Amino acid sequence: MTFSDSDLDFLIATVTDAGVNEIMPRFRNLSASAISEKTSVIDLVTEADILAEKHITAAILERFPKAHIVGEETYDSDHSVIPALVDAELAFVIDPIDGTFNYASGFPAFGTLLAVTIKGETVAGIIHDPVMGDTIVSVKGAGATLKRKQGTEAKVQVAEAVDLSQMVGLYSWGATHPDRRPVIAANMTKAKMALSLNCSAHEYWLVSSGKLHFIGHEKLMPWDHLAGVLTHQEAGGYTAKFDGTPYRPGDLTGGILSAPDKESWKMLRREIVGL
Repeated sequence: MTFSDSDLDFLIATVTDAGVNEIMPRFRNLSASAISEKTSVIDLVTEADILAEKHITAAILERFPKAHIVGEETYDSDHSVIPALVDAELAFVIDPIDGTFNYASGFPAFGTLLAVTIKGETVAGIIHDPVMGDTIVSVKGAGATLKRKQGTEAKVQVAEAVDLSQMVGLYSWGATHPDRRPVIAANMTKAKMALSLNCSAHEYWLVSSGKLHFIGHEKLMPWDHLAGVLTHQEAGGYTAKFDGTPYRPGDLTGGILSAPDKESWKMLRREIVGL
């Protein structure tokens, strides 16, 4: 199975179109009835999430009718779609609005994530910012590129390794076990500055473009990480699960840590994750 440059351009256009037509018109314009809780008050879904995912899915299936689709908003109806990523000939993993809590709150830190996998390997990733209209695109073995709305392009590169005391990082501790939260919070004081965005799209955007030194997560849903991990790796960074193994399509257990290089990753695993 091959995936061409024209296929990638099609996906970028599709994601951008969903942002323009489904996501942004509803931003700061949602009624209370258009927002629902999934598992908690911070785990939300809006009509924009559902319509954007339908928009992207329909376009993909029209071009790739046999493709395997994994969408965050349709996952609850069929949990088998994630394990099927391991062997799928061609699959697309979609998070229509990553950072839905921010989106529903009117805070412009959200994005669309789309990953392409072939036989259990991520081969392309898209991180799109509907607010600015910019997109970071990564291709396995070809690097990661920031494509601005106005047409300019530039390669993205992770930050240089520095001492932990000079690092700026982020750890998504909301999904950690309550017993671990005080440990992580205390460990993060070793860094220069700690952030929390509640949005994987912008977290991977920042760590891949050198604005953050590291990010850590303990919840591994594919729509949150596949596109971002490939982007970080193609930008020159080192990402692995807490046990040191690569993060792959279909993985749901363990944590994940992204760092400037392998030595920094080892240090952060010890000093921040506490393993």
